[in-house]
Amino acid sequence: ELMTGYTMLRNGGVGNGGQPWVLRWSSRIRLTWLSFTLFIILVFFPLIAHYYLTTIDDADDAGKRIFGPRTGNELCEVKHVQDLCRIRESVSEELLQLEAKRQELNSEIAKLNLKIEACKKSIENAKQDLLQLKNVISQTEHSYKELMAQNQPKLSLPIRLLPDKDDVTFPLPKSNRNCRLHNCFDYSRCPLTSGFPVYVYNSDDYPFGSSLDPLIKQAFEATVRTNVYVTENANIACVYIILVGEMQEPVMPKPTELEQQLHSLPYWRTDGHNHLIINLSRKSETQNFIYNISTGRAMIAQSTFYDVQYRPGFDIVVSPLVHAMSEPNFLEIPPQVPVKRKYLFSFQGEKIESLRSSLQEVRSFEEEIEGNAPADYDDRIITTLKAVQDSKLDFVLVEFTCKNQPKASLPTEWALCGERDDRLELLKLSTFALIITPGDTHLVISAGCAMRLFEALEVGAIPVVLGEQVQLPYNDVIRWNEAALIIPKPRITEVHFLLRSISDNDLLAMRRQGRFLWETYFSTSDNVFSTVLAIIRTRIQIPAAPIREETAVEIPHRSGKAAGTDPNMADNGDLDLGPVETEPPYASPKYLRNFTLTAMDIYRNWNSAPGPFHLFPYTPFDPVLPSEAKFLGSGTGFRPIGGGAGGSGKEFQAALGGNVPREQFTVVMLTYEREEVLMNSLERLNGLPYLNKVVVVWNSPKLPSEDLLWPDIGVPIMVVRTEKNSLNNRFLPWDEIETEAILSIDDDAHLRHDEIMFGFR
Repeated sequence: ELMTGYTMLRNGGVGNGGQPWVLRWSSRIRLTWLSFTLFIILVFFPLIAHYYLTTIDDADDAGKRIFGPRTGNELCEVKHVQDLCRIRESVSEELLQLEAKRQELNSEIAKLNLKIEACKKSIENAKQDLLQLKNVISQTEHSYKELMAQNQPKLSLPIRLLPDKDDVTFPLPKSNRNCRLHNCFDYSRCPLTSGFPVYVYNSDDYPFGSSLDPLIKQAFEATVRTNVYVTENANIACVYIILVGEMQEPVMPKPTELEQQLHSLPYWRTDGHNHLIINLSRKSETQNFIYNISTGRAMIAQSTFYDVQYRPGFDIVVSPLVHAMSEPNFLEIPPQVPVKRKYLFSFQGEKIESLRSSLQEVRSFEEEIEGNAPADYDDRIITTLKAVQDSKLDFVLVEFTCKNQPKASLPTEWALCGERDDRLELLKLSTFALIITPGDTHLVISAGCAMRLFEALEVGAIPVVLGEQVQLPYNDVIRWNEAALIIPKPRITEVHFLLRSISDNDLLAMRRQGRFLWETYFSTSDNVFSTVLAIIRTRIQIPAAPIREETAVEIPHRSGKAAGTDPNMADNGDLDLGPVETEPPYASPKYLRNFTLTAMDIYRNWNSAPGPFHLFPYTPFDPVLPSEAKFLGSGTGFRPIGGGAGGSGKEFQAALGGNVPREQFTVVMLTYEREEVLMNSLERLNGLPYLNKVVVVWNSPKLPSEDLLWPDIGVPIMVVRTEKNSLNNRFLPWDEIETEAILSIDDDAHLRHDEIMFGFR
C-alpha cells in the first residue's frame, strides 16, 4: 500500500481522480516569490543605506553629525591623542631636516663628480705629455747616437796578416795527396781586407808557353786583362795562377821538363803553396799530363782527374773551354719548350779499349788499385739500351759504334762520334742525353764526359750520368741533382722506367736550371775563369769585390714649384703611414754584412749543398749575395721594393729593441720625353714618409726643357743622364743611391701612399 501511494504521488495526484497540474503550479509560485524577495533585499537595502549615510550629516545641528570630519582642536581635546600629535609634528620636522640634508649631500656629490672628471682629464693630459716627453727624449737620444756614429767608424781594420817573405816556417804535410786548405794553403797571404789579389804568370816567359793551344792562350789572356782581382804586384798576391794547358801534341814538353819549369817559377817557394795550375781543355781528347808531375802544394784545375790525384775541397774540376775566342750564338740554342722531344734519350759513342785490357797495359795505374778489378757494367749497359730501342715503346737512339773515326779518348772511356755540329743536332731532338762514365772507376772525371755534359746543357738535353762516382765540374758548389740525373750503373735496367716517370714540370725545371748553369759557369772563358776564382775566394772566406758604381751625370733643373695634394692620395684606409714631420734623408749603412754573408755562405756550401746562386756574392753598390738582390723583375711596369729590412723608420727600429737598422728608400723612376706625365708622378710623391730621394733616369738623348719647373716634394730630386736609351738603365748601380731599399717604377705608374708603405714595410 505504501508503494502504491508513493507511485500515485509521483504521478501528480491522489488516486485516479487527482489533479497533478495544481501541485506543479503551486510549487512554481512559491519559487518565484522567494527569488523576487531575495532580489528586493539584496538591491534596495544597500541603496537605502547609502542614501541615509550620505544625507545624515546634512542636518543643521553640527553637533549631531556622526560621520563628518572633525577639526584638529576637537581631536586634540582628547587626551590620549595629544601624544600622537606631538610625535607627528616631531617626525614631520625631522623629515624636513633630512630632506634638506639629502639635497645638500646630492649637490656636494655632483660637485665632487665634476672634480673627479676634471682630475681624470688632467691625468690623461699629463700621460700624453709624459709620453710625448719620452718620445722626444728617445728621439733626442737616437739623434745623439746617430751623430756620434757619424763621427766614429763602425769598424776598424784588423791587424793585417803579414806573410813571411820566404815562408820558411810554413809546416809541411806528410803527403801531397793529403793536401787540404788547412795544411797546404797559406792564409797569411790572404787577409780578409785584402780584396783577393791574384797574380797571373805570363806563359810566354817560360818554355812551356810555346806549346800551349793558341786559342786557349789568347782567350785566357783576354780574360785576365778584364778581371777585377788580377794584380801586377806579385808581392801582395794571395793566389798565383799559371796556365799549362791545353798543350799541342807535337811540341808537348816531357813531364820532367814541365815539372822543372814549374818548380823554377819565381814565387813557387819550394812547394808551390797558394799556386793554382790551370789546364783547360778545348777538345775531348785532352790528356792528363799533370798526372805524372809533382805539383807540391799547388792546386790543380782541369777536366780530367784520377781518384789518387784529385783532392776534394782543394782541386777544382773545371768545364771544357769550347767557345775560346767567340761568344756562343744564343739564337741557335733551341727553346726550352715543348718539354718532350722526338727521342726520349740518345747516346752515341764507341768504346775503344775495355777495362781489362787497360788494366793489363797500364802498369803504373795497376799498381795503385787495391784489391780486385772493379766490375765492368758496359756490356750490361749495351744490352739493356739495345733492348729498350728494339722494344719501340719510346723513340730512343743509341749507337755504340761510330760511323766515322771516333775521337781520341782515354782508356775505358766512351769516345765521341762525329763532329760537334752533328752531335748538337741530335741532342736538340733528345729529351735526355746519356753520359756513360769510363769503365775505370778510378777515373773520376774525364774531358770526354765533361764535353758531353757541356753539349747537353747547351742545347737543353737533360744529362743522365751513369756512374755515381763521377765528380762533375764545380761539384762542391753546384747542386747537380737540380739539373741532371746521376744514376749508378747497376741500375741500368731501371733507367727507362725512371726517365718515363718524370713529370713535365720537373723536366722543365731541370732544363731551365741546366740552361742557367751553362750560361753562368760554362759558356765563355770569362765565366770559366771567374768561376774558378770565385770558388777559391769563397773557400777562404773573402768577400767579393763590390760592383763598381755608375757615376750619375746630373742634368741641371730648376725646382720651386710647390707640389699640390692629390685627392686620390688622401684615402689611406686604416694604415698609419708614418710620422707627420718628414724625416731628413738618412743613408743606409754600407759594407756591414760583407763578411757575415761570406761566412754564412761558406757554412751553407759545405753543410747544406747550396745552389749555384751562392757562387758569386755581388751587389749593385753593396757587396751582398744575389739572394738579397736590390731589384726585382724585368721589363717595364711596376716592381716592388726590394732590399733592406723595411719597417717604419725610427718607430720600427725602436719597437724591435734597436736591432734593426733604420730604413728609408729611394725611388728610381724611368722616363722618356713625357714631361707632363713625369711632373704629375713626382707631385704624387709629395709627403711620402721614409722617402730618401728620387732618382729620375732620363732615357732620352734630348734634354728636358730649360723652362720646365720641377715640383718641390720635400726631398731631393736627382735627374740622371744616360749614355743610351735602354730599359736596363733602371738597374744600374747609380752612386747617388744611398739606401738599400729601392722602389723601381715607371713615370706612368700611379700608386697611393698606403700601397707604397705596404710594400716598404
